[in-house]
Amino acid sequence: MHECMSKRIWELTCPGLPEEIGRVRRWIRDVLHDSSHSDDAALIVSELGSNALLHSASGGPNGSFHVSLHRSPGTVVLAVTDTGGGATKPHVETPDENDIHGRGLGLVAALADRVRVSGDDYGRTVTVEINDQHQAPAKPSARGTHVALPAPRSMA
Repeated sequence: MHECMSKRIWELTCPGLPEEIGRVRRWIRDVLHDSSHSDDAALIVSELGSNALLHSASGGPNGSFHVSLHRSPGTVVLAVTDTGGGATKPHVETPDENDIHGRGLGLVAALADRVRVSGDDYGRTVTVEINDQHQAPAKPSARGTHVALPAPRSMA
């Protein structure tokens, strides 16, 4: 006997306004209200949406960003697509301890099993996968493939 696997997909396009970050965060929590990944997904989409507004034309006049959420048993996949025009491809930075920016994508990678960056100057998509069997944090590579980071060390 074959078991059917249920997969649901939701999509949302948001105007490029800062207040939309709170709206998309609430939307993610509503969709994932019965998932253990709800809070992590809300934090991830908040960070990725903010990055789209700050680092691409999504935050400019008439800008927008697109969010998609794919949910199947044990897995949540989030994707945020900007409208392009950014100077650099999204990447994990290593900021100094006094820097106030540069930690967001590293935080996303720590919460996710996989992070993939795709696209070009006309629009980039950051896709994040969270599984029930979360292993090691992921780090997006320059080529959009998946690279596992070592497990965090205890501070004992």
